[in-house]
Amino acid sequence: MRLLWRRAPGNEFDHELALLGVSVGTVVVGTIWLALGLPWPRCLFRALTGLPCVSCGATRCTIAFLHGNFLTAWQWNPFAFVVFCVLILFDLYAVIVVIGRAARVRVVDWTAREKKVTRIAIICLLALNWIYLLAHHDRF
Repeated sequence: MRLLWRRAPGNEFDHELALLGVSVGTVVVGTIWLALGLPWPRCLFRALTGLPCVSCGATRCTIAFLHGNFLTAWQWNPFAFVVFCVLILFDLYAVIVVIGRAARVRVVDWTAREKKVTRIAIICLLALNWIYLLAHHDRF
């Protein structure tokens, strides 16, 4: 696996702009949704089993995060908290490279082993998060 910094050719899909648009759009739609008092999302897994799913608490985590209550956000869903932190860093990077037309980071030459290790690491992090949520499911 290698990281490359290169300028995006004019005909290449702009990943940074697209993901920045999705990120900002999701925050705007979610904010409007909650401001209008529309119902919070319901977890079908929790409704059927009484146990939290791997993403339970993510909405509450998001709200606490956006209000600056970072410890509370972490307690609701640690994995979602980390994802939000990474997303903010990515959005800052995306704004800089899109507005400044700067070189972009590209990950190239992934080996099959590196892809497998990455997938296993993500699955393990999700499993640890779910164990945490199950241990604290009385809060849900």
